[in-house]
This record gives sequence, structure tokens and C-alpha cells, in this order.
Amino acid sequence: MSLADAVAHLSPERWETANRLLIRKGLAEFAHERLIEPEETDKDQYVVRSDDGKTRYDFTAVRRALDHWQIDADSLTRHRDGTELPLAALDFFVELKDTLGLSDEILPVYLEEISSTLSGTCYKLTKPQVPVAELAKADFQDIETGMTEGHPCFVANNGRLGFGIHEYLSYAPETASPVRLVWLAAHRSRAAFTAGVGIEYESFVRQELGEDTVERFYGVLRDKGLDPADYLLIPVHPWQWWNKLTVTFAAEVARELLVCLGEGDDEYLAQQSIRTFFNRSNPQKHYVKTALSVLNMGFMRGLSAAYMEATPAINDWLAGLIEGDPVLKSTGLTIIRERAAVGYRHLEYEAATDRYSPYRKMLAALWRESPVPSLQDGESLATMASLVHVDHEGRSFAGALIERSGLTPTDWLRRYLRAYYTPLLHSFYAYDLVFMPHGENVILVLKDGVVERAVYKDIAEEIAVMDPEAVLPPAVERLRVEVPDDKKLLSIFTDVFDCFFRFLAANLAAEGILEEEDFWRTVAEVTRDYQHSVPELADKFAQYDMFAPEFALSCLNRLQLRNNRQMVDLADPSGALQLVGTLNNPVAGL
Repeated sequence: MSLADAVAHLSPERWETANRLLIRKGLAEFAHERLIEPEETDKDQYVVRSDDGKTRYDFTAVRRALDHWQIDADSLTRHRDGTELPLAALDFFVELKDTLGLSDEILPVYLEEISSTLSGTCYKLTKPQVPVAELAKADFQDIETGMTEGHPCFVANNGRLGFGIHEYLSYAPETASPVRLVWLAAHRSRAAFTAGVGIEYESFVRQELGEDTVERFYGVLRDKGLDPADYLLIPVHPWQWWNKLTVTFAAEVARELLVCLGEGDDEYLAQQSIRTFFNRSNPQKHYVKTALSVLNMGFMRGLSAAYMEATPAINDWLAGLIEGDPVLKSTGLTIIRERAAVGYRHLEYEAATDRYSPYRKMLAALWRESPVPSLQDGESLATMASLVHVDHEGRSFAGALIERSGLTPTDWLRRYLRAYYTPLLHSFYAYDLVFMPHGENVILVLKDGVVERAVYKDIAEEIAVMDPEAVLPPAVERLRVEVPDDKKLLSIFTDVFDCFFRFLAANLAAEGILEEEDFWRTVAEVTRDYQHSVPELADKFAQYDMFAPEFALSCLNRLQLRNNRQMVDLADPSGALQLVGTLNNPVAGL
């Protein structure tokens, strides 16, 4: 690739489009989070002014349930002193710096994340524009790499600080570039392998890597006079090897506590979460999740060696709970278990840091089951993030699935809610168990456009048990969190209603597929159907009322604007919430 080719996607036209789309999203989400208060100048016409009052952004918008602002990107204009100016996202954040609460320390880093997000949008605009009707028939990984937006709430959602352009083109999921993982041998004195029931290290790695590859790697160790029995194999993101481990772990390499063995033979595709890889060479094999010391959306995306030790046990525990629960079983819910994990402990960095430090999260990996082997005839897979994907013609992927299914929109929605939403309700009410059920953490099993069942993933790092009295096995004890009673239901109101259904409902309404009230009425009906099916939980339903008139507005962008290096104090996640007023509950009274 030539020097000029590296930036060929950054054309004036694409840059203008990317900036318009990002400012549209910024205005919409910041208005939703009440960071800005658009002033209505005429019916559906609004204006937002800069900190000094001299720059104005005019636009048209439809206001929907959950205080959702659906802004027409084409209507956006920017004026200063009566002169129209081009839409420029970096200027937008500088002009509204005080309004948005961006400190002098955070602002430049946030602008870098915005620049990266804009650059990524420009790249996506170079790809062939696939209509959603076509995408609805595509295979799992084509859908995964066809996503264009990222997290629907976060404005700076593709920061990936640490990636240069060459690395972006090699490792970003939307580029769909095949990746071979780097493999290290880690001395057992510093490394640990843990696995779920029935998994043994040697047979597992031979199954994942193949006999020839394992023997080749062991040969590298023997050529150095080292005994393979003293080492564990760890897969590493190529970026992590080149940019972190070769320098930050130089002592470990020099002392042969870490030995680079070379690349594996299988080709992988990066997923939406950026540090998790799908095995393209053999889709039946496990996903591999790696440590990646890149700043993306409020966190360094490392992986803790200490956390990895309990991961398989937590997954086995949850799989057993689902298997033994008739309500969860009846919805078809499954999880793809994180079956094995390996982590390396750098003793000197551990001595110098607390357990939440990024320095403790530079070298670990886990293997997660693939959903592919569980498919029945005629079934296909899609990331749930795809439901809120909108193509270049303004049509949604969810709308395309509804059309393909031949069902009425409410029937289609009911099937989807039963698969995805009912298990969340039951987990909460029966077990005080909550997930992080955003679009990237759920895979939908589809048949002819209909959602057959849901597959939850990213289990060990993302689930929590909010019952202080729950009896948990010792290996699972770390899941217990203390959350005040009045904040517990935010796990559904915020994560499901506000951060996912809000967008899905608005898209379907904008396309004229399903009126908002019909959407939320269906959610209310599915909620009541579930509650009627388990009358023994009536006291819990009264204590935590899904039909309460309002709930607290929990703001995600405010977290990132306040601290974009670590949005949440991992020791006290509920204490970090930014709660600003309330939202009217769209199912209240239905």
C-alpha cells in the first residue's frame, strides 16, 4: 500500500457526509441526555447555540418516546454571524465544550476519538452499499462486518486510539481483513490455564491449533533448549505483540518467560467488539478473545489474567442454571460459553499497580464456543446489533427481516421479544441476575427472517448477581454486586429500553412499519405474559415495577465526556452512574 493509498478514503465528499452524520448523532444523543436543550423555533424546527451564543445549529427533528430525538441529517445547517459554515465535528465539540462539560484535559483526547470515528465512517462509505434486503439473506460474518454505526448511544464510538491507519485496515471489523493470531509460549511459573468441566489443556490446544501447528511450536521451544511441558500457549492480537509486548514485556522475553512461536495457521475475522475473533478457516472452532491495549469507548480493552481464572467456572455455572430453569429453557435461550482461558501475570507490574490497572490486562485470552455447530437446518445467525442498522436508503435491517418473515410486524416483534427480552426479565426476577444485553453481546438465530432464539455471550465479564443473600459457589462469588434497590431495574430500563428498544422502535416508526405505541404495547404484553406465567414471583413484580410511570435517565455519553480513559469505576459500577432526571416509561399504563 502506498503512502497516499493509506488515506484514499478521506475525500472531501466523504468527510462532509461523515461530519454531518456525527453532528446529527451528537445533537440527538446530547439532547436525549439533557446536556443541550434545543430551542423550538417552529413546528419540528430546532436550534442549538454554541457556548458563546454566536454559532447556531438549525435542524428539524421528530421527538419520540423515551425523549428520543430523530433528527433529519439533511436539514442540519451551521451559521455564525449570519454566514453559513461547513459542518465540522471537531469545531462542534470546541464550540460546545463548556455545555458538554469537556475539561481541558479530556477535550483533546476526545477530539482524537472523534477524528478516529469520522475516519472510520469515511472508510465505511467507500464500501459497496448493501441494501438491507440483501443483507438479510447474507451469512453471519457478512452481517457482522456490514455494520456501519457501532454503539447506538455513544457518539465517539470508534476511537480505537492506538491503531494507525495500517492497523485500522488490518484489524477493524468493518474492513473484514483476515487475521492470523500470534502465539506465545508462557512459562507456567507466571501463567495459568483454566477450563470448564471436561476440558484438558493438551488435547484442547491440539484440537484448536491442529497437531502439525502444535508440534511446530513445540519445535521452536526445543530448538532453544526449552521443554514444552514448562510452557502454556497463549494467542495474542498481532497489534498487542508489535506495540506492547515486544517493549513493555521486554524483560519477560529476554528471560524466556515468554517465547514468540510465530503465527497460527487459521484465519480469523475481528468482531464488532474488536478484540474477539471468529475462526474463518473453521467456523465450528472457538472464538478467541484477546487482550488489546487500545483505548476504545471509555476503556482500555485489556483482559485481566486474574479475571480469566474464574471465567470457565462462571460460564459452567450459568449454563447449568439456564439448563435447569424451565422458563429460560422454554424461550430457547442459550449461551456460548467461555470454555477455557489463559492468563499471564507480570509480577513487577502487579506489585506496582492495583487490580484494575491496564498494566494487569496486557496478556490473557479466552476461548468462547462458536454458535455455528448449534444451528438446525435452515437457521442462520446475525448479531443483534444488526436490528438497528440502517442502510444508505434509510431502511432498517429489522424492517427487512419483518418483510422477509411474512409475519405482521407485531407478530415478528413478539417472537423476537420472547427470545431476547423474556429471559432477561426472568433472570432478573427469579435470580437477581443481570446481563449486559446490548446488541453486540447477543446473537440471534434466524429462520426465514424470524427470530427463533437468542444466544447471549460475553458472560464472565458482563453478568452480575444483585442479591446479597444469593448462595453462590466460591468460584462464582465475584459476580455478587451491591446495587441500591431503586437502581436495580435500570439493568432493563437503561440497557434494554433506552439503549436498544428506543432506536429499534424509532426506526420502525420512521419507516412506517410499526407505530411506536404498537411497539411498546407489544413490549407491555410480552412483559405481562411473562408475569402471568410465574405467579409465584408476584411480590418481586410489585417490588420492582416494570410498569412504573417513570425511571431514572442514566447517561452514557456523560460518563465518556467526564473520563474517556475509564468511564466507570470498576470497583463501584452503580456508584459511577450519571443519573439526570427521569424518562417516562413507555409501557406504563399499557
